[in-house]
Amino acid sequence: MRATIHDVALVAKVSIKTVSRVLNDERYVREDTRQRVRAAVAQLNFHPSAAARLLGGGRSYQIGFICDNPNPYYVFELQMGIRDRAAQDGVRVLAQPYDRDTDGLTAEIGALIHATRVDGLILTPPVTDRRDVLDLLVGSSIPVVRVQPGSDHHLTPAVAIDNVAAARAMTEHLIARGHRRIGFIGGPDAFKVSGERRTGYEAALKAAGFPIDPALIAQGDFGVAAGSAGGALLIDAEATAIFAASDAMAAGVLAEAHRRGMTLPRDLSVCGFDDSSLASSVWPPLTTVRQPLRDIGWHAADLLLTTDPDQPHRTLPFEIIERASTMHR
Repeated sequence: MRATIHDVALVAKVSIKTVSRVLNDERYVREDTRQRVRAAVAQLNFHPSAAARLLGGGRSYQIGFICDNPNPYYVFELQMGIRDRAAQDGVRVLAQPYDRDTDGLTAEIGALIHATRVDGLILTPPVTDRRDVLDLLVGSSIPVVRVQPGSDHHLTPAVAIDNVAAARAMTEHLIARGHRRIGFIGGPDAFKVSGERRTGYEAALKAAGFPIDPALIAQGDFGVAAGSAGGALLIDAEATAIFAASDAMAAGVLAEAHRRGMTLPRDLSVCGFDDSSLASSVWPPLTTVRQPLRDIGWHAADLLLTTDPDQPHRTLPFEIIERASTMHR
């Protein structure tokens, strides 16, 4: 039969209340007693239920991961990083996908907090910049860490890469290879990173003395279909290189170029952003910006679970990965 807290108390020769204090990591328990209880827990393979912890008024040992992104690779990699760090503290991760356009988003997040009493939340774009959600969470005093926030940076700890610098570096990479008509496909406006990546793209062009040509800028949604549509517009505008703000959109550009019978990268250089698994499986393999998504997830969880973090805002490095989808003019 499954061991109970009563069994742990008997083996450790302490009261049930003392076992509860140790499980909830409360203070004022002697170290030898704490070690005896932990040894009994291990011996009996005891796993206290979240409900029992909640009834005892302690931590739930659960954190919430709020996600809304059309790229499943992005969500998976972040979640794996969060899980790896949470597992070190015996914490469960509750992943909750949400529709950013729903009117009831704030109420749904509030219901999640009330029903599970999670110990904290990790928010990802674009929910990370929803002011109504931030007001709710800051007002509730629940610990929150945001991934890639684009506004109100002072409100919560956060983990990010420098999207402006990354997009500028990729655009400069294309300029250094002789490209002068460089197209850009941005992401949806709801994602602050979309604007940051466009800012980086335009900054590189201005620094090189190139004009910002509206005909070379297309709007996308981070998906493959939007990449194909944007690619069609930019190819018609005689772009020699196209920088898409996600690997999925870059893959759509490749598909459109193949449909037109173009030889890649001789006729068109294409690059993306993320370095997802898609980047190395398309043909030709994509030159892309690698953002360390799993590391970002790990650090987000670490900020949430560390009681007194030395760095409430962590910026992780990006890397330009050059593959066969780009070449010199």
